[in-house]
Amino acid sequence: MNTKFEELEIKLETKQAISDLGLIDLTPIQALAIPKMIDGLDFIAEAQTGTGKTFAFAIPIIEKIKLVKETQSLVLCPTRELAIQVYNEFLKLVKYQKDILVAPIVGGESYERQFTALKKKPHIIIGTPGRIIDHLNRGTIDFSKLTQLTFDEADEMLKMGFKEDLEAILQNAPKERQTTLFSATIPQEIKRIAKEYQNNSSIIKAESETLTATKIIQNYYVVKKEDKMKLLERLLDISNMDSNIIFANTKREVDEITEFLREKKFNANSLHGDMKQKERSYVTSNFRNKQLNILVATDVAARGLDIKNVGLVINYDYPQEDEIYVHRIGRTGRAGSEGLAYTLLTPRTEHKIKQLEKFTKTTINKLEIPSEKIITKALENKLIISLKKEVVANTNTYDKIINEFEQEGISKDALLNALLDKLVPSKKVYEVIEEPKQKKSNLSDFDNKKKDRKDSNRKPSKLKDNAVLVKVNLGRKDKITPLIILDMFGSIYNIRNNNIGDIKHYQTYTVVELSSKGHSFINNKTFKYKGKNIKIEEV
Repeated sequence: MNTKFEELEIKLETKQAISDLGLIDLTPIQALAIPKMIDGLDFIAEAQTGTGKTFAFAIPIIEKIKLVKETQSLVLCPTRELAIQVYNEFLKLVKYQKDILVAPIVGGESYERQFTALKKKPHIIIGTPGRIIDHLNRGTIDFSKLTQLTFDEADEMLKMGFKEDLEAILQNAPKERQTTLFSATIPQEIKRIAKEYQNNSSIIKAESETLTATKIIQNYYVVKKEDKMKLLERLLDISNMDSNIIFANTKREVDEITEFLREKKFNANSLHGDMKQKERSYVTSNFRNKQLNILVATDVAARGLDIKNVGLVINYDYPQEDEIYVHRIGRTGRAGSEGLAYTLLTPRTEHKIKQLEKFTKTTINKLEIPSEKIITKALENKLIISLKKEVVANTNTYDKIINEFEQEGISKDALLNALLDKLVPSKKVYEVIEEPKQKKSNLSDFDNKKKDRKDSNRKPSKLKDNAVLVKVNLGRKDKITPLIILDMFGSIYNIRNNNIGDIKHYQTYTVVELSSKGHSFINNKTFKYKGKNIKIEEV
C-alpha cells in the first residue's frame, strides 16, 4: 500500500503546497528517502530522473530549516538548467512559508544579484559546483552553519569533471552535517566519496519498475548509418507531434541533424555544450513555449530541462549507457499522457536492444521503415480523427455562407472538397532507404560485449583475470588517443601493449585496463609527460 503525503509528519504548510500540486501518493524513492533525511541519516539514493527524487530531498530539507539568518542547506546540481529546475521545485514547496529563503547560485547569472542574495543568508542554496567554488574563493558565501549537503545527479557531476570541486566543497563544509547523494548509478568513485565524507552511509534504491513510465510506447528501427537522417524525416512526418526531442551522442551530430532538418523545412534547433548560455536559454525558452517544436540535443545539454508534454523522443544514436536511455525517454509520457519513443539502430548494434529490454523490464518493438503510402495514410487518419472531434464539439452554423455558395452553383460537396484540399497533407516524396541486410550471429555474450566496444571505437579488452583499472587525468578535452596512452605507459613504465586492455575516454580523464603484470607503478603517482602534470590512480 502506498504512503500518502498526508500521512507524513511534516509541516501543514508543506502539506498544503503538495496538495495544491495534486500529489497524493509518495513515489518509492520518496517513501525511502524522506524519513531517513528527516532522521538526519547519511545515504546514497539510487534514483533515475522522473522518479520524484527532487521532492525526496526537498521536503525533508524544508522540514528541518530553522528560521534564523543562516545558510543551513546546500543542494549541488551538475548543470545550470537542472539547478534552476530544482530551485523552482523548492519554490512550489515553500509557497506558504515565505520566510524560508531559497537562492539559486549558478553559472551564467549576474554576480551582483548573487552577491545581494548571499548577503541575506538564504536558508537554502541551489548551486552548480563551479559557481559555488567561485563564491567560496571570493569569501562571499558562508557555509559555517551548514547542516545539510545534498548532491543531485552525483554521477553526472563526476562524469563532467567536477570531482575536485565537489571535494573542495565537502572539505569546506562543517564536519557535523548530513550528507546525502542522489545518483542514477553508483560507480566506485561515488562509494569512495561516501566512505570518506559520509557517516555510517547506507544505499537506498527505488524499485526498478520506476525506471520507465508504463505509458511510453517504445519502438526501434534498424537502418544503415548513412540512412538515419532519411528515416528521421519520415518518423517526424508520420508522428506529426507538436513537441519532439532528438538525442545524439556528439555536438557535431546535433548540428548536422539540425542543419538537415532545417533544409527539409522543419522547425528545429540545437542544444549542446558549445553554445553560450544566452543561446541555450533562448532555445529552451522557445521549445518550452511551443515556438520551436523540434529540439536536437546532447544528453548533458538536456539535463534538467523542465519541459513537459514532449510527444516524441527519438534516440538518433544508441545511448552510451542504459541509464541514459531511461533519462531520455522519460521526457515523454509524463503527467498521465501517453508517450512515444523511437531508437535508431544499425545492423551491428541491433543486438543491444535485448540488454536494454532486460534493464528496463519492458518490450521494445521492432518496426518496419514507413513507406510514403503508409505515412500519407497515417496523416490522413490523424486528420479524420481531429476533424471528428471538431465536428462533435462545434456549435456554430454557417447556413448563410453555404447558401451563398449554392446560389453561385457550388454544391456542399464541392465546397467540402475545396476546404479539405487545404487541410489534407500533400503527398511527399522521400529519399530511398534500402532495407539493411540482417546477418545471423552466433556470437556469445562475451563476444557481443567485445563487439560493442569495437562499435564504440574502443579497443576490445584482451586481458584475462586480475586486470586492474587505473585513471589518468587526461580526457577528450586534451585530445587524448589510445596511441598517446600506449606511448605514455611504454615510455614511463615500460609497460608493453599486450599488458594494456580496454581504454575508455571521458571528458576530463581516461580509464585504462592493465594486467596485474603491467600494474607495477605506485598508486597516485604524479609525473610530467610532454609538459603536462599527469596523475595516475587506481579506481
